[in-house]
Amino acid sequence: MSKEEKKASGTFMQVAKAVLAAFMGIRKQSDLENDAANLKPAQLIIGGLIGATLFVISILILVKIIVNLN
Repeated sequence: MSKEEKKASGTFMQVAKAVLAAFMGIRKQSDLENDAANLKPAQLIIGGLIGATLFVISILILVKIIVNLN
């Protein structure tokens, strides 16, 4: 396969930025097009699952901290 036929794989930071922007609902069109060209769907799915898990865990910890203050 030539370099053009291989789909480039994104870095961890690119995936993290794309997932965070998706969670917040903000993204420039140029960044979206860049992500579509460089990131694989599996990377985004795994990043989304990790992001969602971290979000739920942080909410649970925050609730436990607030409940224990009383």
